[in-house]
Amino acid sequence: MNKILEKWSAWGLLAILLISASVMLVLARADSLTMDELAHIPSGYSYVRYLDYRLNPEHPPLLKALSGIPLLFMDARFPTESSKWTSEINAQWDLGRMFIFESGNNSPLLIFLARLGPIFLTLLLIWFIYRWSKEMVGGKWALLPTFLIGLSPNFLSHGHYVTTDIAAALGIAVATYFFLHFLANPSGKNVFFAGLAFGLAQLSKFSAVLLLPYFVILIILKVLNLSIAQGEGFSWKRFFSISYSYFGRTVILFVTGFVLLVYPVYGLFTYNYPIEEQVTDTTSTLRSFANGPTPPGKICQPTRCLADMTIWMSGNRITRPLAEYSLGVLMVMQRSAGGNNNYFMGHVSASGSHAYFPLVYLMKESLPVLLLILGAVVFGIWRMKNIRKEVPQNTGFWRKIFAWIDNNFTENALLLFVVLYWLYSIRSPLNIGFRHLFPTLPFIYLLIASSWQRHHLTHPAAKTSRYVLAILIVWFGLETAYAYPSYLSYFNPVAGGTSNGYRYVTDSNYDWGQDLLRLKNVIVEYNHCAQTKCDANLGVGCPSSCKQFIGSGIKHGEQIDKFAIDYFGGSHIPYYFGDKAVSWWSSKGDPRAEGIHWLVLAANSIQGSIQPTINNFERKPEDEYRWLTSERPLTDSGMGAIPKWDLRAGTSLFIYHLP
Repeated sequence: MNKILEKWSAWGLLAILLISASVMLVLARADSLTMDELAHIPSGYSYVRYLDYRLNPEHPPLLKALSGIPLLFMDARFPTESSKWTSEINAQWDLGRMFIFESGNNSPLLIFLARLGPIFLTLLLIWFIYRWSKEMVGGKWALLPTFLIGLSPNFLSHGHYVTTDIAAALGIAVATYFFLHFLANPSGKNVFFAGLAFGLAQLSKFSAVLLLPYFVILIILKVLNLSIAQGEGFSWKRFFSISYSYFGRTVILFVTGFVLLVYPVYGLFTYNYPIEEQVTDTTSTLRSFANGPTPPGKICQPTRCLADMTIWMSGNRITRPLAEYSLGVLMVMQRSAGGNNNYFMGHVSASGSHAYFPLVYLMKESLPVLLLILGAVVFGIWRMKNIRKEVPQNTGFWRKIFAWIDNNFTENALLLFVVLYWLYSIRSPLNIGFRHLFPTLPFIYLLIASSWQRHHLTHPAAKTSRYVLAILIVWFGLETAYAYPSYLSYFNPVAGGTSNGYRYVTDSNYDWGQDLLRLKNVIVEYNHCAQTKCDANLGVGCPSSCKQFIGSGIKHGEQIDKFAIDYFGGSHIPYYFGDKAVSWWSSKGDPRAEGIHWLVLAANSIQGSIQPTINNFERKPEDEYRWLTSERPLTDSGMGAIPKWDLRAGTSLFIYHLP
């Protein structure tokens, strides 16, 4: 029976991998370039082609380098002669535009090949979570977290973009898995593999720095468990003896990760980065960090000392790879402290909100998963009430608590990371997307599987919950299928669904530039219909392909020949539309003054322009599209309502006909 279950489990894994890969490969061609990809793609190519790390130091190289490797096989031309490369500091956005769209490269092919790297990492993450959950709950139940990741609208969207979020989820998961193995058996072999996994995480995203305090807390819990378990009572001597052993090996583990992975990788990618330029770039980038350079004769403040040390290391050939890593960490610290302009829940602000990540998660996670989490919490509370059944009788309170922690150490470790990471995210003023919670999602799905599996084994009403679980799984799959292909803009039905998510939050949660190719298709289809004798207001004489434009005001012969566009994303407008499109923003006024009668507004642009501001956010009247809002009624009076549009491309681009 077990062999049969193992076989079906393996086939289930294969099916999930094939479906996920197929969807992401299709979307890799269908979605236009998103905002961060414009910087990540040229950076990754420059790392592997020129071994030069001058671009995009605020993100580690793993994902970017993987995306750059396939581009080596297409003879891509890179603008190394431009001043953006030779003299300007970190001109990643301009170089991205020049490399992808203006250097004569095959842009659609280049973007598609670059996206193969993140797709590979996403599939690797799916497989790894399956293997881990198989150890935790067995092959049959291992398919549950695998399914939740492989068919998640959120992972299917960001899984094919050249951004670091999937890499972070994979790196942190792998590092945690091997660290837990090290804690269970601190052998030399486990120290080595845990060190490599830790180094891999540091190369994925700088949020992996949180693994340092997280691992320290896990060690303390493990040491306390061992100290209490080995005797009748707590002994400081025993505690310090075990602590010395574990912390000593952990230091070796951290050093192993940096020496065998972080240092060599950064050393390779800074090999052709002129040391003089690295010093100049580092000094300039950190000029304002922690109130600027330390005055001569003064002692630096703690955080500024880090910057001063990084600048010094950048000028030493031995330490400069570590200086580049340190620079990235400091840049992330600086940006996280500064916040960002964003639209959230009806208001525009430059300050973060503590409610941002909890509310965005509740809106962008699918309802079946939220119900699975609710069930897991209920089952967990029920188990906590019966803790006496899992620990020896006649034991003291603290020994009982630590015995329960030790009996469920993996689950408690996963929950601890979720709590720590969420607390850090909630406190941060940098609110730029649900994707920043990705490192916690695999852990949440593993906890779901563990809680439901234990409930089925121990609870007398498990048969009923099996039917509930089956319904939720089918519901989840259908919801994912229904949301296709607009996965980046996915919002669950309680939050208004995918078509209405822009009302609550934008940026990478909804509008990241992914719909520009769909805009091109809509314009082609609309112009074709405008050439027919079709009255779309009445639906009379319209070909079937033109039914989508009924009510749009289409008139025979009135095509979209030229339009203004306020776009938020990484694609280059002239590459796709030539002189038929004019980049626009509110302060340029009404485009009809220049003879343009069509306007395209990105969801992020329009919401940032017209919604009320809070927290002393300053916005000029000319930046508020008042000429449009004065003549166009809002879609309704609800939160985040915008001027009523005539056509829509994908989910994020609203098209206005200006008679």
